[in-house]
Amino acid sequence: MKNVRNVVGNSARCLVYVGLIGLTQFAAFVADAYATPATPTAHTAAAKPSAANGVTALSACPELLNKKFTSLQGKPQDFCNYRGKVVVVVNTASYCGFTEQYQGLQSVYDKYKEKGLVVVGFPANDFGKQEPGSNAEVADFCERTYKVKFPMVEKTSVLAGQANPLHEALFKVTGERPKWNFHKYVIARDGTTVQSFGSRVAPESPEFVAQIEKLLAAK
Repeated sequence: MKNVRNVVGNSARCLVYVGLIGLTQFAAFVADAYATPATPTAHTAAAKPSAANGVTALSACPELLNKKFTSLQGKPQDFCNYRGKVVVVVNTASYCGFTEQYQGLQSVYDKYKEKGLVVVGFPANDFGKQEPGSNAEVADFCERTYKVKFPMVEKTSVLAGQANPLHEALFKVTGERPKWNFHKYVIARDGTTVQSFGSRVAPESPEFVAQIEKLLAAK
């Protein structure tokens, strides 16, 4: 009960919606948030044969990244443009106890983008109804409140049966779906190796930064 009280006290904005999301989802979040964190395991997507007609495996777009979205500003966003980079994929929300992670995500992006890091936000209203606004409202909130400059796609879902194509593919690789807002997947430069980090792993935490630096160092 002590842990439950701490969650309610420290993440009130997330958990006041327990009546909306149901006790089952709430209990799953509490169990996940206070579980002893395990060392992230690297998962690798099945490799595809090299493209024909002189296109090498290095230049071809990995299947995992071969996805197209629309940005919050309504512009096309082709994830093939991120091949060869380390990509952080995170489902976000504006009214959550973890929303301040926007600041850490932007800080990490600023520090490592010249070395090949990309952070991409996926706003979703899946957990606690904490992203209720329009795409324009989400974009305004992110810019005005946290000066977010990293790419963000239009509102989507990460839930089973409703997940966007990238999150569904990430689930198939890792066997893990987001249990709350600000779950982070890190895709290596090869576009096939993925590691999964739960919501309570902060973007500037030693374990997360160490993994980013390790993947950026790999050529």
